[in-house]
Amino acid sequence: MTKINFKNSYIKNAKMYSAIALSIGASTIAFTGCSKTFLEEPPRAQTPDDYFNSNANAAVELVNAIYSKLYDWQQHSFSWIGMTSIASDEGEKGSDPGDTGTDKDQMEKLSWSSTSLSFSEVWESNFEGIARANKAIDILPNLKMNDALRTRLMGEARFLRSYFYWNLVRSFGGVPLIPKVPTTQEEIDALNYRATAGQVYDFIEADLEFAASTLPGTYGFDDQGRVTSGAAKTLLAKVALYRKNYTKAETLAKEVMDSKIYNLYPDYAKLFREVGEFCEESIWEVNAKGSAPAKGIEGYFVVQAPRGVGGLGWGFNVPTQTLMDAFEPGDVRKAATIFSRGETLWDGYVCNNLAPNPRYNYKSYVSKTMESWGKDDWFANKNLRLLRYADVLLIYAEAANENNHTTEALDAFNAVRNRASLAAFSSTDQASIRSAIWKERFVEFAMEHDRVFDLRRTGQAGTVMRAHGKTYLDGVHDLYPIPQRQIDLSGGKMSQNPGY
Repeated sequence: MTKINFKNSYIKNAKMYSAIALSIGASTIAFTGCSKTFLEEPPRAQTPDDYFNSNANAAVELVNAIYSKLYDWQQHSFSWIGMTSIASDEGEKGSDPGDTGTDKDQMEKLSWSSTSLSFSEVWESNFEGIARANKAIDILPNLKMNDALRTRLMGEARFLRSYFYWNLVRSFGGVPLIPKVPTTQEEIDALNYRATAGQVYDFIEADLEFAASTLPGTYGFDDQGRVTSGAAKTLLAKVALYRKNYTKAETLAKEVMDSKIYNLYPDYAKLFREVGEFCEESIWEVNAKGSAPAKGIEGYFVVQAPRGVGGLGWGFNVPTQTLMDAFEPGDVRKAATIFSRGETLWDGYVCNNLAPNPRYNYKSYVSKTMESWGKDDWFANKNLRLLRYADVLLIYAEAANENNHTTEALDAFNAVRNRASLAAFSSTDQASIRSAIWKERFVEFAMEHDRVFDLRRTGQAGTVMRAHGKTYLDGVHDLYPIPQRQIDLSGGKMSQNPGY
């Protein structure tokens, strides 16, 4: 099996999973409207239990179906881009003035509402991922299979479930907590109510603790893209940072550092090209390799590619002047993150000097001539970096600084700055180090979908966004609204966030 075949199994299993779900749904409908004739009919279709116990690859395919959610348009593409970049000070809508992107103009202006499409899409996609994970976690213990593989697959399923909840809790705060496939009326009714954010974080941490203790540290080439114990510890450290549990965050980040599995990739510009995929800095990324059948992240490249004559896409999510100004002189990350109209890119592509927007996102760019392209621009071969070693170093630096471990904090912090060709930060004042690390995260992870959450968790959102020219309402814009459709489906039982 190859890296491409691994993703082929994603697609194949997504179809299998859907077919099984439809089979179950059809059986339920038929049973609720049954007649004597129906009851006398012998079963003619293969049941899910039959399939999973007769197919040697079923267990792996079941977990691959969870991974397949990572490619969906609603998961990591236009709506997520709007909520994580356009709604912050790093990106703005871009495109043509008359093209709103459905609601991306609202994301830019912070004028969204509970009926904005982006929130519904992200909510539904992540809960679909949770449902797939819960189904795998429900079935795996009962399959006849190798125990070591079963344990590993359970770890993968629980990690992925935690990731979907991580997206939800950072976006909306408390959400319905679904620890298993609901089977009783009481469990179904519970879906109408929100757990607290703290309860959701506790659940995430429990899943990640399990994953960290059961997943392997590395995989072979065939399984690139699967989550590892290092990925689980990294996300767990990040969760601890968000919860201001600095001791736990520092300890976990140090464990990842001490594993010696990861390192900073020396050339920041190449880190986001095909040559940088699954390099020593990569802890977890969505594997978008291959061509037909389609396996790219739907629309991720084309949404953000230059628009207009000679353009490659729609031109949304363009870097702001605020982001441009945040880079220090000599920071190599600036040229690797942003390109301008009229510029010749690394592969020879020339961005039209009359393009509608002055700047575009370089990290989302895919070369049609110098990299494998994929099926088309909708399914382009662009891996999405979700966790990388620079994040571990900056998590460690921030947590260590809060724990008064100044020397250790500066060592990790300056390793990131050194890669960017910047002078070491030398102040030993805790508040100065804290502010410098927060700014470093801005430029290090620019256009990587963390900015809006970093601003909120550090309490900077109102001050920073108002300085950026946005009307940010403290206590309202700190969370996104619960989609109105979900409140309606709950019969009004699900509560709304303040201000909406």
